[in-house]
Amino acid sequence: MIQGVDLSYCQPKVDFKKLKAQGFKFVILRAGYGDALKYPKQFDPTFEGHYAAATAAGLDVGAYWYSYADSPENARQEAQAFIKALKGKKFSYPVYFDIEERSQFYRGMAFCDSIINAFCGELEKAGYYAGVYCSTYWYTNFVSKTVRDKYPCWIAEYNTKCNYSGSYQMWQNGLVYVDGIGSIDHDFCYVDYPSIIKAAGKNGYTKPTAAPKPAPKKTVEELAREVIAGKWGAGAERAKKLTEAGYNYTAVQSRVNELLKVPAKKKSIDEIAREVIAGKWSAGAQRMRMLTDAGYDYMTVQNRVNEILK
Repeated sequence: MIQGVDLSYCQPKVDFKKLKAQGFKFVILRAGYGDALKYPKQFDPTFEGHYAAATAAGLDVGAYWYSYADSPENARQEAQAFIKALKGKKFSYPVYFDIEERSQFYRGMAFCDSIINAFCGELEKAGYYAGVYCSTYWYTNFVSKTVRDKYPCWIAEYNTKCNYSGSYQMWQNGLVYVDGIGSIDHDFCYVDYPSIIKAAGKNGYTKPTAAPKPAPKKTVEELAREVIAGKWGAGAERAKKLTEAGYNYTAVQSRVNELLKVPAKKKSIDEIAREVIAGKWSAGAQRMRMLTDAGYDYMTVQNRVNEILK
């Protein structure tokens, strides 16, 4: 459970460092209300300053927009004003549609659903993690369960216990006195929004790039030819190296044997003996293995080598 507060123009002077020092982790800031594109004075005058100071103090930040929308079209217009205020900033908490006006609720459930969907849909199209703020009574009785379950919920109920029966991730539970601010709305959050939002690349964050995929494994054929070229050692060493690299040693060795035992034309013992003397067949136990794998009789070849050298 994480503690935070929500702020607006009603708190023009805030000591965010003191706020953080008292154990609060996040703030939700009012960005404005209504159709601020048409009426610019409806952008909250403290939003820019509060955002800059809160982030500088190391607090997580979210935002909300108070709605007066009287139609889905008007809700989309309000959302565009909100997006304008949010632009160029990063928010590790959701950005909320604040629905509180009785004139909206009295128009019925279908109407409330329509403006919530219109507003939040605009935010989501713009890459934001949209949620809804509302009080328990109005949200339960005037917004459908389908819509309530669709968006992250910030429920408002001034009480010692939240009685909202639906799913909620944040609860505005009452007022708290905070040194450096005064009396202010207090909130509990129950999920790790910063991790969720940053991982999703929402609210101004860039989605983390996936770790580069490992280079595709080599085929058995490629490995077998590398083994023959001496790149994987011999005997137990070869088995260890291939296994640690994630390859099937038995499959690779079988292919090696196949390749070495099917020469186009077998060389004479004299030719092989002279190749041994020239250093083409290694030495000792490795020479014995290589000659045997290639289908030659090691002792016959070695005897001929000895004869030539004497």
